[in-house]
Amino acid sequence: VQLVESGGGSVQAGGSMTLSCAVSGYTYNTMCIGWFCQAPGREREGVACISTPSGTTYYADFVQGRFVISHSSAKSTITVCLRMNSVKPEDTAVYYCAARRFGACGLADWSEAGPYTDWGQGTQVTVS
Repeated sequence: VQLVESGGGSVQAGGSMTLSCAVSGYTYNTMCIGWFCQAPGREREGVACISTPSGTTYYADFVQGRFVISHSSAKSTITVCLRMNSVKPEDTAVYYCAARRFGACGLADWSEAGPYTDWGQGTQVTVS
């Protein structure tokens, strides 16, 4: 499975930004796609996830009500978007998308990085 993020950059506090993750190379389309963030000196944290094709979503408390994750499919590529609203300086981080194959996201463990088998290269988001 290949994942390619796009859409990062700089944004002012209170503004919005959308990150996209193009997912390809999968065999079965039942997956959990997660967005994680990692700020300097901090561990990678789960931000949000979405199950494909059901669309079930889970969010971290620190983004609940501000960020929205969604997905769409075209041919052999799934696109997962993370709409970041009302951004704060503390949202500054490298954002990664990741895939867990062969199953939907689980409420108990979606935010754990370990079970995700495939990762994108990351995209920097800077909020000032």
